[in-house]
Amino acid sequence: MVLTDATLSTPLPATERPWAPELRDSGMLWEIARALGGGPFHVIHPETFAENLDDLIGALAAERTPGRVYYGKKANKASAWLRECIRPGAGVDVASVPELAHALGNGLRGEAIGVTGAAKSDGLLWLSLRHRCLIAVDAADELERVARLAAELGETAEVLLRVLPPMATTSRFGFAPDDLAAAVRRCADLGGSVVLRGFSFHLDGYDPVPRARLAAHLVDLCRDARALGHPATKISIGGGVAVAYVAEEDWRRFEEGRHDGWFHSGRNPARTYPYHQAPTGAAMVTAILRHDTGGVPLADRLRDAGVELLLEPGRALVDGAGFSVFPVLGRKPSGDHLITTVAGLSMSLSEQWKGSEFLPDPVLVRAGGSPEAGEPVRTAVVGSSCMEYDVFTWRTVRLPAEPRPGDLLVYPNTAGYQMDKNESGFHQLPLPPKVVVGDGSWHVDTDYPVQEFR
Repeated sequence: MVLTDATLSTPLPATERPWAPELRDSGMLWEIARALGGGPFHVIHPETFAENLDDLIGALAAERTPGRVYYGKKANKASAWLRECIRPGAGVDVASVPELAHALGNGLRGEAIGVTGAAKSDGLLWLSLRHRCLIAVDAADELERVARLAAELGETAEVLLRVLPPMATTSRFGFAPDDLAAAVRRCADLGGSVVLRGFSFHLDGYDPVPRARLAAHLVDLCRDARALGHPATKISIGGGVAVAYVAEEDWRRFEEGRHDGWFHSGRNPARTYPYHQAPTGAAMVTAILRHDTGGVPLADRLRDAGVELLLEPGRALVDGAGFSVFPVLGRKPSGDHLITTVAGLSMSLSEQWKGSEFLPDPVLVRAGGSPEAGEPVRTAVVGSSCMEYDVFTWRTVRLPAEPRPGDLLVYPNTAGYQMDKNESGFHQLPLPPKVVVGDGSWHVDTDYPVQEFR
């Protein structure tokens, strides 16, 4: 099988933290694989999560901006992340009873938990009120349910009102301007059962500018609410803190050269995540805070108004903090490329199940060491089910040698939404376990603490 420029896609090696290739090259990866019995598994590294979290908290502190960084729990279900969120300035964002119970069970206090999501169940509201979580209210009927439950429990509901972004007027989330004004008045009418702590929004995309501009508007809303007697001192700008998975030049070459011939069956996705972008992570938070909002940086506007900034990142906190491992079962020719089958299902890489593609290159780890000299191969990667669309990688990627049964294919940097967003027990297969690594040891992630915190 001869590789030519016409058939070989531009490489997209992932940008990785040092721990990941070091572990791949060590005997520990094979120790884990043997212990878990030959199935797929995910590797997670809480130390990297903690570094990301500290960087975001530090970005707020550097601009002298009071606030809190809530981990958007839906990005990855591992318990190990939660145990890093007990530090000052951190918290967890949840949207269901199991997520809230999981956070509480891992040491989070209610005042460090934000409850978001539309159409919350009475059960979620009840548990949130019992633990005095901060509740983002999305609609007038939800506000009434919060007030009713708070009165029944003898609790005080601390709420943010979610704002419909003016640049997303067709969104189904948030209060439109007239409805928002009515909700602010209603909070006053509800007396002691509801306290309006501020406002929130969520935006699609990863541009810092619209976030800064809308945040400035929410600061004005807080001022107006305080004039009516509300203690409105918080705004949440949601998630969407950007991540770059690959180098800028690699992404540019890929996007410029991309064509259907690079993909098995010509399956070239119309839309993918922007695998390189800037600014990212803490730098994006800094860009938001420094953006000019009517002659002053947003950070100054927040500080002058006595308003805290709340963030709800998911992907940005687990960036570089995990990878996924799939044992090779076999390969077969398919025209000008191979099809490599791995143990597991492509539901473990969720982009495929949204009609998209997880594009960073997988890494071949050969049983017994480095691949022997030989011709590189071009291959798509498929799952082990009977479904035609069970495909991990439609793009035919270059591997240094033909994969063989017993080898491992490692997908880098998958902790952000890839590992468990769409996983299921299809074919009665167990979900891939998550393995926590650090300090030269490993253990399987558990739902609740089984050892002392560091």
